[in-house]
Amino acid sequence: MSEYIHKSHNVSVLLYHLVFPAKYRRAVFDESVDEVLCEVCLEIEKRYEVKFIEIGVDKDHVHFLVQSVPTYSVTKIVKMLKSLTAREVFKRCPQVKKQLWGGEFWSDGYFASTVGKHGDERMIARYVQKQGDAYLKLHRDEQLALF
Repeated sequence: MSEYIHKSHNVSVLLYHLVFPAKYRRAVFDESVDEVLCEVCLEIEKRYEVKFIEIGVDKDHVHFLVQSVPTYSVTKIVKMLKSLTAREVFKRCPQVKKQLWGGEFWSDGYFASTVGKHGDERMIARYVQKQGDAYLKLHRDEQLALF
């Protein structure tokens, strides 16, 4: 479960849902790769300000539910996770490197989404409305703009 992270000047709960597909969408995840991936992620927790709430594996991609601090951007987290996990999987599971023709472990792309601790956008809006005596909505835009 996620926790409030207390730093010297802020308190945060930043949760991200990250999905990393394997290179060429190859089905490279088996029990040995899953075990290495999990071990590496738990070691990353010890060295960096990242906490893995959940790790889920499909045959060709991985889902991470990650909590971190504001000083770590999503890009920084993604780069760190991809590089450290790929290096260790290749080192500990040489059969994977053969499956991927000696190339990269992860594809270049990824999916990232923020996850709310206290519900969805509407629930947060209702919470904000009930905080003051006279709530005044100054702006709300529900339509995506076309560039």
